[in-house]
Amino acid sequence: MTSKIPLANLGLSRRQFIRTGAFAGAASIGCPSIGISQTIDHREALRKRKRRIVVQHDAYDVLQACLRKFGADQASFDTFKTAVFSHMDDPDSQIDSIWWDINGASPGSAYPSDVLPPVDNPLLKEWMKEEIDWVKELADETRRRKLEVFWNYRISEVDGLAGGGLAKEKKNPLKAKHPDWLVPDTWWWQGMWNLASEGLREHKIEVLRELVTRYDLDGIQIDYSRHTPCLPIGRQWEMREHVTEFMRMVRHLLSEVEQKRGRPFFLAAKVARNLEGCRIDGFDIQAWADKGLVDILTLGSRSIDVEVEGFRKLVGDKVQLQPCFDDHHATDGYRHQSIEFLRGVYANHWQRGADSVTTFNWSTGIPEVAEKVGAEIGPLSQQVAYREIGDPATMDGKDKIFAVERKGGYPWSDGFLNRNDTSPLPVLLPKDKTSVELPLHISDSAKSSKSANSELTLRCVLFGAKNENSFEIRMNDTILPVDVNDPNWKDAQIFSPKRQPTSGGKGQYKINPKQQLLRLDYAVPNDAWKQGLNQISIRLISAKNTSVQLEKLEAHLNYK
Repeated sequence: MTSKIPLANLGLSRRQFIRTGAFAGAASIGCPSIGISQTIDHREALRKRKRRIVVQHDAYDVLQACLRKFGADQASFDTFKTAVFSHMDDPDSQIDSIWWDINGASPGSAYPSDVLPPVDNPLLKEWMKEEIDWVKELADETRRRKLEVFWNYRISEVDGLAGGGLAKEKKNPLKAKHPDWLVPDTWWWQGMWNLASEGLREHKIEVLRELVTRYDLDGIQIDYSRHTPCLPIGRQWEMREHVTEFMRMVRHLLSEVEQKRGRPFFLAAKVARNLEGCRIDGFDIQAWADKGLVDILTLGSRSIDVEVEGFRKLVGDKVQLQPCFDDHHATDGYRHQSIEFLRGVYANHWQRGADSVTTFNWSTGIPEVAEKVGAEIGPLSQQVAYREIGDPATMDGKDKIFAVERKGGYPWSDGFLNRNDTSPLPVLLPKDKTSVELPLHISDSAKSSKSANSELTLRCVLFGAKNENSFEIRMNDTILPVDVNDPNWKDAQIFSPKRQPTSGGKGQYKINPKQQLLRLDYAVPNDAWKQGLNQISIRLISAKNTSVQLEKLEAHLNYK
């Protein structure tokens, strides 16, 4: 028995459904007809679809790197292709799905289009002369590797220039023509797209219709992380039905294609890292789940503390959940970290109930390949991570670092998504000797057989602390003894008393030789910590008019 998504769940009567063309002839969308009576068991197909690692692959950056290094007339598609697939071609990779994120900030289309402005990237123009449609080639190459292929659709991208860079002076012609489609007075001078506009929603559906009928995709992700706001500022939750209506329109479109081609077409949405953030940004997750408007939620983009369990309680097993970590616009203070840190991030995601995990803005490929095309060379920890983070079993019994999240680092948003504004660190310790309470998630179990041969160290990094200061640290009400007191600790990604820089950029951090941070390490007995949420309490016992700021709080789990 099939479980086709009911029309009522899409908010459509039968008459509305037929009027919109869902039962139009196959030629209208370029897909073979499978007959009206045939249906797809969508929910069963979703239940069976298992992923380990999903890569949201920003291949436009690789394209631009090739253009800079070789020039438009010398950059071959084969060289580009080798680079973008190098992580996936590692025989030990746990990558199961590539979600191509390739329109970048270009004002033109990334593919031959009858809806969007013509392709204007010099390298894409050269490839088109050679009859290379890179979107089709990338989709085909993904399938040849037996990997799932999605398109990531950025809901409101910043406006760019054909050769790269941002359009800081020239107005996007479509925005100039349709000011009523915009949220004005946002962080981006040209304004952000406003889903409260019916005309904009219809335009976006036409863009997506062309994509899903032109290319052989398994699914589409509506990426709300690039960028918010997508509704008038301060009225996002009040006007949430406009975003829900857009999700309903996309679901209807994909259901139409699904029935005509005879196999599932999945719909994902990238949203804030917790339910509070979704409410602030106008994303009615419960309505989406109850009405069957989404299959997969990608949770957060650059955050390490993702409320998987909160989403699970709300949506049950109707929607798959996958947290994401961006290692370019990384969470503040933790860009390009060790494999131990990445294990801690992703092991926590699995322990909290993830169905799969996502990477975004990681390196182009393995270092030697990235270097050949002039792309950013990422840390070797990313290559190792692609062999481990897709399965808790391959991280079991291995060293990990668990960190409390820091706020800030992402000003390119009006709302909640990406900003981490509610994260607890850094925090000034009260001078009145009251405690600061902090949550710390640990994926591993202190009671497992492997943990019997492990050591957990709690590390505090403080700014402004003096020799005469003393502190009391508790973990789940157990007072911890200090093991290491290092008053000359350095951290290139901590800038106090200066403001923290924004995330991204080249990420070339240098140690300040004059920097003075205090590092305190505490040995944690096995009976003092537990799997899941731990409560850390820290208080400044002797202040003497000193302002002390807790910059980082980490748990280092080492297996012997």
